[in-house]
Amino acid sequence: MRAVIVAIGVAFLISLLTTPIAIKVFTRLKAGQPIRSIGLASNQGKKGTPTMGGVVFIIATVIAYVAGHLALTTLPDQQIAQVEPTITALVLLGLMVFSGAVGFVDDFVKVRKRNSGGISARAKLIGQILVGAVFGVVALYFPSSMTDASGAITNVETVGSTTLSFIRDIPALEVGKVASVVIFIFVVMAATNGVNLTDGLDGLATGASVMVLAAYALIAFWQYRHWCADPNYTEDYCYTVRDPLEIALIAGAAAGACVGFLWWNTSPARIFMGDTGALGLGGLIAGMAMSTRTVLLLPIIGGLFVIITMSVVIQIISFKTTGKRVFRMSPLQHHFELAGWSEVNIVVRFWIIAGIGVAIALGLFYSEFLANVG
Repeated sequence: MRAVIVAIGVAFLISLLTTPIAIKVFTRLKAGQPIRSIGLASNQGKKGTPTMGGVVFIIATVIAYVAGHLALTTLPDQQIAQVEPTITALVLLGLMVFSGAVGFVDDFVKVRKRNSGGISARAKLIGQILVGAVFGVVALYFPSSMTDASGAITNVETVGSTTLSFIRDIPALEVGKVASVVIFIFVVMAATNGVNLTDGLDGLATGASVMVLAAYALIAFWQYRHWCADPNYTEDYCYTVRDPLEIALIAGAAAGACVGFLWWNTSPARIFMGDTGALGLGGLIAGMAMSTRTVLLLPIIGGLFVIITMSVVIQIISFKTTGKRVFRMSPLQHHFELAGWSEVNIVVRFWIIAGIGVAIALGLFYSEFLANVG
């Protein structure tokens, strides 16, 4: 727990203190977010606000991960030491950094060309597929083992699973490694695009991501306290996952970094996360679902992202099939803007929806454990 707290604190402070520096740097570089003229009230006055702020909390998360490991010099005797960096960290941080890199290229092109187009949708899609494929292979084909205090090898596991999962792996839904990599790619694409579509109002995607990442930190730490790899855990009902403390540490660090960034990103935002931050967060959230073996729980934890993504899908299908729009504008947050809601009202109410999804998911997760040990 000490390592997780250290990582959260370090990430928060780095993000909080360095975001103003990033604001000045990106402003001097004239890296302002190009704004489309689509008649939205939220667009007024935002022209020139620096973008690519996601770089700040991505770097803060990586540094905080290192700091958390420095706090792992000793652990209570009853727990397995996890001092060395693991394949789990490689996958999770790799997904965040390289998904963020795809977004950074998109942001850079937007700023360079002074329009909101960025790279083509196909190029962005290819980038997401490549990132998902590379880290999906690492997660499924490279088992990693660790040693306990006596030096014995324990917990030979891969980061991902060849079985579909809800609260944990579902044995009847074994799909094999190749299909699991394909599913991994799909989850990465869905999560990155979901967070990206949710971005657009000051603080909306950042605040929702904080809740989702905090939920995964709680889930992973609970798995660590009830870990099948711990020889001193005597209960029959435990969690077969790879490096749950690493997952909790990274999720906590990312959540803390986002909170620090949110201080400057809330309305009126002084900096935007851009596609750099949105895709980076989406990649990390996808990795959290795969590594905690809660893939089918992700649509509930990230319920707001699902709702907003579906609003876009419904709008496109309706317009192409009937020529009519279901919403005044998609994604959904812009529909409510055109309906007369203020930006702050939309953000706070959507945060409430995000919180409800997280609460339901955590309730399902913990009730499943209690039902089986009670």
